[in-house]
Amino acid sequence: MATEQHVLDVTDATFQADVIDVSKTRPVVVDFWAPWCGPCRILGPIIEKVAGEFEGDVVLAKMNVDENQQAATQYRVQGIPAVKAFRDGKVVNEFTGALPEPQVRAFFQSLAPTAADRAAAEAEQLVASGDVVAAEARFSEILATTPDDPKAVIGMANILALRDEFDEADALLKRLPVDRQAKVMRHQIFLERYARKHAHEDLLGEAKANPRDPRARYRWGLMLAAGGDYVSALGELLESVRYDKTWEDGSARKSMLAIFEILGMDSTITRDYQRRLENVLF
Repeated sequence: MATEQHVLDVTDATFQADVIDVSKTRPVVVDFWAPWCGPCRILGPIIEKVAGEFEGDVVLAKMNVDENQQAATQYRVQGIPAVKAFRDGKVVNEFTGALPEPQVRAFFQSLAPTAADRAAAEAEQLVASGDVVAAEARFSEILATTPDDPKAVIGMANILALRDEFDEADALLKRLPVDRQAKVMRHQIFLERYARKHAHEDLLGEAKANPRDPRARYRWGLMLAAGGDYVSALGELLESVRYDKTWEDGSARKSMLAIFEILGMDSTITRDYQRRLENVLF
């Protein structure tokens, strides 16, 4: 039950919806506490006051660990008050104990959206409303001052890709070498370009006529991936690896790894084909 829009009482039953899901759009700070805990009573008013200052940009969720132990156990709460910040479903920062108000405020400040974050959100809304020209101008303004802002880079790259300006989009995404979303977009751009280049070739017929040819299986696997049939694509690429592990410097294996990134490492398909690939390689 909400005490304020920015302060929620959460339970094990509501943790997924009120913390994990919400953290995909706004950071959520969870205060694990108990009524008998003296430091909890000290921290409680402070953290609620600070949360109010951020007016919903950072959500505060309070969980009574006496009544809800599942989430506390899952996130290894060993002493209270334990405060954990969630973003995109994961813990990104935390502290234990009753910190002074300035330190609590600094903790929240580190999570709050920056001016660039707000501008990127506005640009994303413009894209959603169909005003791509205005969105592009907004993203350009952000990139002029913050060239490697993830949301602006990805937003602008998406606009460029929609206009088939693939080289420009790919170059922009290279600014974020470790960002998963950027890597996935680069993989998808590669597949789209591959599909267009080979659209008039009979890659399926080639693979059927030469089932033991790693090149033929690889080429058909990429076309399947470009069409979104990742399971069949992984099957073809795995056969390419099986027939020649080192063909073209391991291109089939590398393409499988790219599809794993697209699907996500937690995907059951990814885990299944990781095992199959390991069996072939080793």
